[in-house]
Amino acid sequence: MSSNPARFYTRLDANIVRCDLCPRLCEIVPGGIGWCNARCNEDGELLSLGYARPVAVAIDPIEKKPLMDFLPQTQTLSLGTYGCNLDCCFCQNSSLSRGIYNSSDDARIILPVEAVSLALANDCPSISLTYNEPTICAEYAIDIAKIARRAGLKTILVTNGFIAPDAARELYKYIDAANIDVKGFSEEFYSEMCRGTLAPVKTACEIFKNESGGHLELTNLVIPGKNDSPQMIADFLDYVESALGLDTPLHFNAYFPAYHYRQSPRTPATLLRKISDHAHKRGFTRVQIGNI
Repeated sequence: MSSNPARFYTRLDANIVRCDLCPRLCEIVPGGIGWCNARCNEDGELLSLGYARPVAVAIDPIEKKPLMDFLPQTQTLSLGTYGCNLDCCFCQNSSLSRGIYNSSDDARIILPVEAVSLALANDCPSISLTYNEPTICAEYAIDIAKIARRAGLKTILVTNGFIAPDAARELYKYIDAANIDVKGFSEEFYSEMCRGTLAPVKTACEIFKNESGGHLELTNLVIPGKNDSPQMIADFLDYVESALGLDTPLHFNAYFPAYHYRQSPRTPATLLRKISDHAHKRGFTRVQIGNI
């Protein structure tokens, strides 16, 4: 099984390494693997299992990412790997997010320079790291973005924003546009439904918008009875207005029962329209509903 040297880690005693890429700060023993299933310890060195090994490759309309205000009506080369650093019980793409690389894998190898060549050959002005959580292969994203920039292409990240601040600052400076999925606007929701925390996601949004200067859009997957209360939506909009600005494009998308969570019904379009109308009345200028 091929792998690539990782960045964003600290060597500890006894060849244990601490992965510093996300807030989990996994301490990985030799032969062990991180929580995300994408970073392993080989004799005291951290390796990235998904580097140049995308398991999902497609040409998508950029609006599918979703992005509404970045290179509209163009195609983007989309690459996804295995693994994720959250475990959302309602995951809409669990075949990738919970997938695991193993020794029998015959995954296609697409080196960063080959990804750029593939995008150019298909008249794609951008490359999107998407489908699963791309920050767990941050090294791959950075290397693609550097070559893409020299070739006149843009790089897009479709991410959960669950990343350590130092790693975010290093990764995001190479990324031209991002859609960050804010799962729900409370720590209780993140703990119960995602096995994570909200605070690092807020920090990531602010770093991307206010420090890296990239184009930022946000998505909220609306789950009836879980993250759709008027108070939670109001708290989310309050945060975006104060920290990111009323001009931040917002996507409110429909959930459908999947993975381990099927208790909530599919999100009705009427609920999404109600949330969208409320956001418009609050002064948000770019609001879209999707997946209906």
